Amino acid sequence: MKLVSKYFHELTTTELYELLKARAEIFVVEQTCVYQDLDDLDYNGLHVFYEENGKVLAYLRAFPKIAEEGTVQMGRFLTMNHGTGLGGRLLQEGLQQIKDKMNPKEIFIHAQCYATGFYERAGFQICSEEFLEDDIPHVEMRLLL
Repeated sequence: MKLVSKYFHELTTTELYELLKARAEIFVVEQTCVYQDLDDLDYNGLHVFYEENGKVLAYLRAFPKIAEEGTVQMGRFLTMNHGTGLGGRLLQEGLQQIKDKMNPKEIFIHAQCYATGFYERAGFQICSEEFLEDDIPHVEMRLLL
């Protein structure tokens, strides 16, 4: 298993296909969310993922937050096999990659409510009321750097 951290233009077509396949499997199939995943934010994004034998095991995307200079938004966070600890590893490694390559002042996320403790352990703080996104309860969270 290896960590990969690439901007969109650096991804191979096979890597891009595997990333999109993993996102569809988790968000569309597993979480039954019908939404437009291809939102044009991938073009300016940093894609951080663990892969093994060409398959994506865990993934996150980070991109400059629109209209907030110095803020990076992180999302599309997923693991293919839950409960293995890989999500925690990806979060720590992903945050480091974001800091090193994007140099933000803060990182912003829309976190599913059930996962707020996971993000709080990494230093994120809730900064909004609960809201529904794709019929799933979420909150906004920020990590000041």
